[in-house]
Amino acid sequence: MAWLNSDDNFDPDMLDNSVLGIGADLTSHDSGFHYHQKGQLLFSQHGCMRITLANSVSILPPTRVAWIPGHCKHRVEMQHTVGYRSIYFDQRVITQLPTQLMILTTTPLLTEVLERIALSPFTTDWQCGAPANLLAVCIDELANAKEETMTLPLPADYRLSPLLEMDVLPPLKEAATQCGASEKTITRLFKKETGMSYQQWRQQWRIIKAIELLAAGKKQGDIAHRLHFASDSAFITFFRTMLGESPRTYMKMNHH
Repeated sequence: MAWLNSDDNFDPDMLDNSVLGIGADLTSHDSGFHYHQKGQLLFSQHGCMRITLANSVSILPPTRVAWIPGHCKHRVEMQHTVGYRSIYFDQRVITQLPTQLMILTTTPLLTEVLERIALSPFTTDWQCGAPANLLAVCIDELANAKEETMTLPLPADYRLSPLLEMDVLPPLKEAATQCGASEKTITRLFKKETGMSYQQWRQQWRIIKAIELLAAGKKQGDIAHRLHFASDSAFITFFRTMLGESPRTYMKMNHH
């Protein structure tokens, strides 16, 4: 593994090993849009990452792992300190993962295996012995990992662009005022551009924002207030409805 400083440039395609791991402690980092030929598994020991593609944004909390296929143009942003880990794979090594970005759940075993692979030297021979076994376990665990809906499709229509800049998304009536279009137009545009109603899109936006704030160490009460929930318990109910777990349980490392 290479331990990187925040201003180091690293190009996984310049090294010829089939699996490469890197780690870094990064604060307020923005990778800019880029791509690599190798596929990438991205995860963190602590802190949250935001992954933006041309038409979507995803959130990666410390209890999950992102798969970014080769040649997929993406941008990774971190607002607070992140224990960054990244593993790059030749596409031939992991063939069963899809050709689009995915956020996957982790298990204690997968988390441990990913960390071990990420910390391995660049010169590791992944064809035989313990490294080959480690890689096999990793591939098995990834094949069984569940996909999470941590992605928000981004509308491209210029009339909706004011909403993408907002710190808190308003209800539909107010959104229409902000965009200078009727509620009917906003509703139609969202369905066409994202496949979701405005309300569904707003709820998905709120859950992503909530996870970012939780990962930054914000208190549940503060998050409830900031995202315009009537009370702490209304926020917790919303979170549980969206993700099947309370905020506290969801953000715990290494849960099943």
